Amino acid sequence: MNYTEIKSELTQNIQATSKSIHDFVETYRKKLTDLFQTRNEESDLTSHRGLPPYVLRSVLECKPLSTFIPTEYNGRGGSTHEALAMLETTAYQSLPLSLMMGINGALFLQPVANYGSNEAKETIFSRFLDKNNMGGLMITEPDYGSDALHMQTHFEKRGNQYQIRGLKHWAGLTGWADYWLITAREKDENGDLGRDIGFFVHDSNKGGIDVKEYYDNLGLLMLPYGRNQIDIHVNESFRLQPKSTGVKMMLDTLHRSRLQFPGMSTGHLKRVMDEAIQHCKERFVGGKSLIDYDQVKDRLAKIQAYFTVSSAMSYFTSNRVSLDRDTSRMDLEANTIKSVATDFMQDASQSLLQLFGAKGYRLGSIAGRAVIDSRPFQIFEGSNDILYQQISESVIKLMKGKKMTNLYEFLKSHSLSEYSSDYFKNSTNFSVDYQMAQRQLVKLGRAISRIFSMDMTIRMGEDGFHPEMIASSLQTIREEIEELLSSYRESSKAGVVDDYKSGGSWLNLVKA
Repeated sequence: MNYTEIKSELTQNIQATSKSIHDFVETYRKKLTDLFQTRNEESDLTSHRGLPPYVLRSVLECKPLSTFIPTEYNGRGGSTHEALAMLETTAYQSLPLSLMMGINGALFLQPVANYGSNEAKETIFSRFLDKNNMGGLMITEPDYGSDALHMQTHFEKRGNQYQIRGLKHWAGLTGWADYWLITAREKDENGDLGRDIGFFVHDSNKGGIDVKEYYDNLGLLMLPYGRNQIDIHVNESFRLQPKSTGVKMMLDTLHRSRLQFPGMSTGHLKRVMDEAIQHCKERFVGGKSLIDYDQVKDRLAKIQAYFTVSSAMSYFTSNRVSLDRDTSRMDLEANTIKSVATDFMQDASQSLLQLFGAKGYRLGSIAGRAVIDSRPFQIFEGSNDILYQQISESVIKLMKGKKMTNLYEFLKSHSLSEYSSDYFKNSTNFSVDYQMAQRQLVKLGRAISRIFSMDMTIRMGEDGFHPEMIASSLQTIREEIEELLSSYRESSKAGVVDDYKSGGSWLNLVKA
């Protein structure tokens, strides 16, 4: 099925529920506003660990997680645009709360919907809808983060059950989740671990997950993280069934999650944009409003551009990624969206803090909290440096397959950049070194990912998004891309000096 057919099918589904989703989101937005601004001080909720039980209960009573559940199980249908709209609405009020909803949806409910047995789906979905349950995902281990495929958590088949043992950490909702989706490798009779990955759904009420430590996470204070000792038994019907391999199922899960990051980033960026514009209109320095200063306008224009591009990513995912679409091969799209969206979140937050000045450095300030809370998004679910490297490696692999060496020729021919490639005809008209250093792979990946993002923005503009915002964002992102390409071309080979202490003190040079 080509892009036009996919878009047509998804558009029909979107139109069928568009009226109800607007009402649903508006009701949900009013509840969040009441909880975070009327009944409570937002700064108190965001600067203290955890969340008052009645607040979480009130949020879940709005059934935001129903957007991830198919209609046959009494959910809203699992439509991607609904899930993204819910995440965006949540993130505008609270980025940590939006992450909590994202963990439940993208990393638990959607894998269960796609790969779970009917028994598992009926049990889990009914408890989410009727009892406001929550679920999380455990992949990362103390010694295996980015190297998750070598995880040591293992499982053994015992009758009609699986025994899973291991140590997991940094799972969001540690100690809170009613269900856990736990990954493990099979242990054979010789004690060796297989290469494939198994996914198992565990009911926390059955015990077997011992929280050894709660982490003092720097940001995202609303979510508990920690280290968990696992020793559980899971019925055969609660093991997820891959359509091919477990590794491919894991890729589908992670790619789908990354593709939905714009739900969180767009809401966060919209809040940052609104806060920045309001502050700059109300704050006067030197007898005039901050917003009248040219450098301030530059910062605000960039924040608005980031919001526009993030919106284009939401539009892209809504049009391209239905619940039942296999995303395991959508590495370029997923890695681009996750890395660029989260970089924009952090850059915009830094600008907001700069504009707020000392006011933003208070613990309860939205500006300081935005910086701290958005920073880990560049790290979890794939460190951005690694994702940028993988983007370049994927492009090089495609170029080799097409026997291409010229970057512009490739970009012009690729579906993710056919609209944006001509903007960079001169600056990308060079042969790609297939053996380039890692730092060059990262630099090139940063540029290519933004060229892809620019293409998404152009397409959204053609479909009717605010033309002035499109034009301004294209100008901003184009300038950023040109700077990245210039940095790539002027490659540096600076190294680390190991013995820096010898001759590395300025004080020893002072003649007094």
